[in-house]
Amino acid sequence: MRLGFLASHGGSDMQAVLDACAAGRLRATPAVVISNNADAEALARAVRADVPRYHLSGTAHPDPVALDTAIVDALVRHDVELVVLAGYMKKLGPRTLARYRGRVLNIHPALLPRFGGQGMYGARVHEAVLAAGERETGVTIHVVDEEYDHGPIVAQCRVPVRADDTPATLAARVLEREHTFLVETLEVQGRQYRAVVREGEGGAEDVGLGETPERIVSRVQRL
Repeated sequence: MRLGFLASHGGSDMQAVLDACAAGRLRATPAVVISNNADAEALARAVRADVPRYHLSGTAHPDPVALDTAIVDALVRHDVELVVLAGYMKKLGPRTLARYRGRVLNIHPALLPRFGGQGMYGARVHEAVLAAGERETGVTIHVVDEEYDHGPIVAQCRVPVRADDTPATLAARVLEREHTFLVETLEVQGRQYRAVVREGEGGAEDVGLGETPERIVSRVQRL
């Protein structure tokens, strides 16, 4: 399974996947990294891992249609089968979503549908969890659609909230779990993906995640 990553900043979730692939713990191939931020650490991580990388943003492509086309062209050029948003702070355009319908995953640092939506990212999520007095939070991996944090949930896991937590300490605990949980989930998706392709249901463009129980996955794992 060939993976494409979109990341805006550090890309630590992506690094966890790169490490797992290099160690043989995840049967996947990192194919390309795309960032909207020329100074993103994610691009430096791609350099160190010898993965093709692109800076594609509104700076070089001020026309949204041109930017959308450049992103999908880069993914297709590198034969990407599954796209992972690893801290990507932009909405995907309609061409990318259409080409990879059901095959784009996002990782969110809370238990969706709570604490999600436009503007809910980073420290804001953990601040909201603490303000609500929650005793647990978690990680959600979901299929991406046209709305923020909205597509079908593929997998979730729970992370405890401690009485003395601050947004920073909670964020660190959730991020640590994100790294392992993303790898675990991608391995499950990879096995199911390979099984579907072997059964002759179609090529990569016909396989989606989170669509129906009969196809790939439409369930929540609570680990």
